Amino acid sequence: MQTNPSASRALLKRAARVFPPCVYGTIYGRIANPTMPPGGPQFFNRANGARLWDVDGREYIDFLCAYGPNLLGYGHPRVEAAAERQRALCDTTTGPAPVMVELAEKLTETISHADWVMFAKNGSDATGIALLIARAHTGKRRVLVASGAYHGTAPWCTPFTIGVLPEERAHRAEYTYNDVASLESAVADAGDDLAALFVNAFKHDRCSNQEMPSPEFARRCRELCDRTGALLIVDDIRAGFRLARDCTWSLVGVQPDLSCWSKAIANGYPLSAVLGSNSARTGASRAFIAATYWAQAVPMAAAIAVLDVIKETNYLEHTVALGHLLRKGLDQRALAYGFELHQTGPVQMPTILFKDDPDMRFDMAFTAAMMRRGIFFHAFQNIFICAAMTKDDIAQTLHAADGAFAELAEQRATIQPHPLVAYRSARVLQRTT
Repeated sequence: MQTNPSASRALLKRAARVFPPCVYGTIYGRIANPTMPPGGPQFFNRANGARLWDVDGREYIDFLCAYGPNLLGYGHPRVEAAAERQRALCDTTTGPAPVMVELAEKLTETISHADWVMFAKNGSDATGIALLIARAHTGKRRVLVASGAYHGTAPWCTPFTIGVLPEERAHRAEYTYNDVASLESAVADAGDDLAALFVNAFKHDRCSNQEMPSPEFARRCRELCDRTGALLIVDDIRAGFRLARDCTWSLVGVQPDLSCWSKAIANGYPLSAVLGSNSARTGASRAFIAATYWAQAVPMAAAIAVLDVIKETNYLEHTVALGHLLRKGLDQRALAYGFELHQTGPVQMPTILFKDDPDMRFDMAFTAAMMRRGIFFHAFQNIFICAAMTKDDIAQTLHAADGAFAELAEQRATIQPHPLVAYRSARVLQRTT
């Protein structure tokens, strides 16, 4: 396809006039551009399966998967058919459609700890609702989160605190993920005022190696919440249905009181959910939680189709198999050109970092080189494998990686740090070795 670079430049120029250069979701990397490698895609006008096409006509294998929602493939036929059937009936109306009840029933049948559901639109909605329920249930104030963890953009949890009042974070404290002693200390410091303990499904902080929760850590989270009366909340927004057909913490045998979901549950349609056990029903019944679009029917119909595909296909095993191929192939090609990678986390949503690269110059240069070869990676957070990807897609990706590593090896001495390094704080850039 012929490319037209002027289309992207024209849109960027228009966008700069009507959007502030702030941290505004995924549009941020396109307007302010501190995180997008040079030559990276800016705006997209088509998506199908595992691929994206930008406005300049360039095609990409998309390993960002819309930052997580693309679980089954863009435009998945079964999901789209369900959404279209519901759209022909109704979408946003004065009251909920029957699909709301049907979806809640399917979710409570699917997620082993869940007895009830509340729906919303995005991840920040879900984590905020979970915290509200925990405080309503316990009558307490304190919330514990892991250092460096991301739970959304609300004042109590945002990593960017400009404009946030200190009192909005006054009852928040931190512990170190997978560190039982740190967790116990934080719980002790909270005293008799602990409402909630938030844990990510696994440690997937930006600019850091990933870690699965250790069974010891997970069990201690449950024990401490049982002892103090606090609610254990698993943030499964990013990982939900990518590691398990249940809550991700089912893999370590620990059931939360609440879990937070979004991203992949409707394969890109705007939907999130808080799933709760009866241990948290009292708080959910007391709290006032409402919004205009939370009963929108089309995303719920899409989510029902997603749950059916999850139950009836080998989507999970397929993404795991492809992830192993990608991890092995990248390691082999990196070593062939004198580089060593840290590939951590689940193979179906890995973080790929260069060893001995504290200023991220090789991380950023490699991502840019891959994008120029039609592979959409991310330099400092996890990527995703969707069920629409194939072995041929992985082979094409590894071929591109061979060229990218060769380019980096040739230019090794001249590659400079990306402006991202100066932009982000030292705390965020801290890396696990």
